[in-house]
Amino acid sequence: MKLKTNQLIWSAVLTIFALGFTACSDLEEVSPTLDAEVALYDIPTTIDRMQNGIPSNVGAANERRNPGPTFSTFNAALGSTGLASVFSRNDLTAFAPTDAAFAELGLNPGNVRNQPGLREILLYHVVAGTVLSTDLTNTFVQTVNGQFIEISADNGTINGAEIVAADIRARNGVIHAIDAVLLPPSQNIVEVALGNENFSILVEAVVAAGFVELLATTNDLTVFAPTNDAFVDLLGELGFGSLEELIDEEDGIGLAGLQGVLAYHVFAGRVFSTDLSNGTITMFSGDEVTVDVSGPSLIDQNDRTSGIVATDIQATNGVIHVIDKVILP
Repeated sequence: MKLKTNQLIWSAVLTIFALGFTACSDLEEVSPTLDAEVALYDIPTTIDRMQNGIPSNVGAANERRNPGPTFSTFNAALGSTGLASVFSRNDLTAFAPTDAAFAELGLNPGNVRNQPGLREILLYHVVAGTVLSTDLTNTFVQTVNGQFIEISADNGTINGAEIVAADIRARNGVIHAIDAVLLPPSQNIVEVALGNENFSILVEAVVAAGFVELLATTNDLTVFAPTNDAFVDLLGELGFGSLEELIDEEDGIGLAGLQGVLAYHVFAGRVFSTDLSNGTITMFSGDEVTVDVSGPSLIDQNDRTSGIVATDIQATNGVIHVIDKVILP
C-alpha cells in the first residue's frame, strides 16, 4: 500500500501522560505557585545549606564543613541567555547540573555563554510543575524545550545522570541537582539512521521509497527500525539478492510494496518503551501490528515475530526502536 500524502494529517493515537508534566511554549504564561520570585538564580546558598539535612538557618561555618554542590555555571548560563527571570516566574521542576558537571564539558561561568544551543540545553533541564523525588517514576517526560528526558526512579538518574541532591524547594518549584549536563537530541530520524551503520539498508529503502522528507520533517513519529541482518534475511526468504532486485520486480513486491512495508514500521505518535503495552496498534500503512511486552516483540499480520532488541533512540522528531526482523502487512 502506498503511503498517501493525506496520511501526514492524523490524530495521535497515544497521548503520553507522565507525572502530569506539560510542555510550555511560552513559559511566561505558566502561573507560579507563589507570587515571590525565588528560583535557581537566587538560591545557591540555600542549596548548599539544604545538603545533608542542614536547615536553611544554619550558619556559614557548618556550610563549610558540609559543602554541597554549587551552581555558579548554571546561574551564569541562565543570566547570559535571559532565562533567569523566566525561571523565577514559573512553577517548574529543574534538574540542575552542578559546577562539576559543567566542568566535565570544559565549561565554567566565564565561558558557558559560548556554548552553542545553550538556551535549548537549559530548557532541556526543566519540566513544568513541581515534582518531588517521591513522585518520580520510570518514564519519559517532555521538557520545556519540547524534547523528552528519561527518568529512572529505580536508579535515581535522569538520562543516566545521577541525582546527587533531591527536593531542594524554592517558592516556585523544586530543584534536583544532577552530576552531568543533559544534551537534547540534535538529529532527526533520518540523520540518526544515517549515523548508524547497522541501518544502511533501511536508509537505502527509505531513499528508494521517497520517504526521506516524511521521516525527517514529520513530528512525533515512532519508527520500528529493522537492522541490516533483518533485511538480508527477508530478501533471502523472498528469493532476492538485493534490495534493488526487489524494487525492480514488476509482478511482485516492487516499489509500491516496499513503500507499504516501510509504512508498516512507522507509528504516528511518540511511543517510548515505558508506554508499550500488550495489544494492537495501527501503523502508517493502516494495518495493525500486535505488541507483546513479554519479549518485547512485534507480531505482524502473517504471525511473524520480530524481537525489539534496542529501544528509545531519541531523535528531534521522534523515537526509534530497533527490531531484528522485517514485519510484513
